[in-house]
Amino acid sequence: MAGLSPTTPIPEAITVHSQSRVLEVAFADGARFRIPFELMRVYSPSAEVQGHGPGQEVLQTGKRDVQLEALDPIGNYAVQPRFSDGHDTGIFSWDFLYFLGSQQDQLWADYNRRLQQAGVDRDSAMPEKPGQSCGH
Repeated sequence: MAGLSPTTPIPEAITVHSQSRVLEVAFADGARFRIPFELMRVYSPSAEVQGHGPGQEVLQTGKRDVQLEALDPIGNYAVQPRFSDGHDTGIFSWDFLYFLGSQQDQLWADYNRRLQQAGVDRDSAMPEKPGQSCGH
């Protein structure tokens, strides 16, 4: 899911819509997705969010109003967003963006289920880790 496979369509256009907080991606196969910044942030492929193995994922909260401050190209295979909460370590390959766009309904359902299981809502502040003061 996070790597670039030879069958993944390549984006033909990527547009940041700051006011509506969505990333619009048009792929060569005709698919066009509007991916909310919040969804990108809570499913960031970074180790900070995904952990270093199964079961180490960190549930992200308080990201509803996150903005995309920059979107840097990474070679010919990915982009690296910089979010307004300081998160900037996720590299979003074309196939990961396609996955986020095409699976949005299921991803939102999974996210809401995880929030409910944790007894928090999506607007709850992220708990600080010991020794951490920046909160992202």
